[in-house]
Amino acid sequence: MAEAENTQVPAPVAPEITADEKRAQMREAALARPLTPLAVITPILAWLVPGAGHFLHKKWWRGLMLMASVVSMFTLGILMQGKVYEFNTGDILDMLGFVGDVGAGSLYILARMFDWGQGAIHLATADYGTKYIIVAGLLNVIAAVDAYDIAIGKKP
Repeated sequence: MAEAENTQVPAPVAPEITADEKRAQMREAALARPLTPLAVITPILAWLVPGAGHFLHKKWWRGLMLMASVVSMFTLGILMQGKVYEFNTGDILDMLGFVGDVGAGSLYILARMFDWGQGAIHLATADYGTKYIIVAGLLNVIAAVDAYDIAIGKKP
């Protein structure tokens, strides 16, 4: 019997793209996505109500997981007597804490309305609670940006 020769077809080599060409492609892709009313409403709604931006785009499971994560972290932070920062121009860490807290949207508004998280931090658990509240706000901001990317078609 004759043995078949083992021939392999070489894979095509993709041409290398320079950094300038990549930037030009990204610019063209950004211009191809028009700004729609849905793209404006989505991040605002997603910031106000955790997970709502994903619900708006019928990403039910992702929206539910984000809502559960943000609300549970914020609630645990409040229950651990964590501090909810208010606007000030004093210490840089207080300003950063405020930015993180405001990211929680309506949860932050409720906390300020009902004076939750106003106690002095006396225990280590309260310090952890403060961090939970900040991280809940930051996660909500990331979720709002993700929902915006879905709204403009950048992400499926």
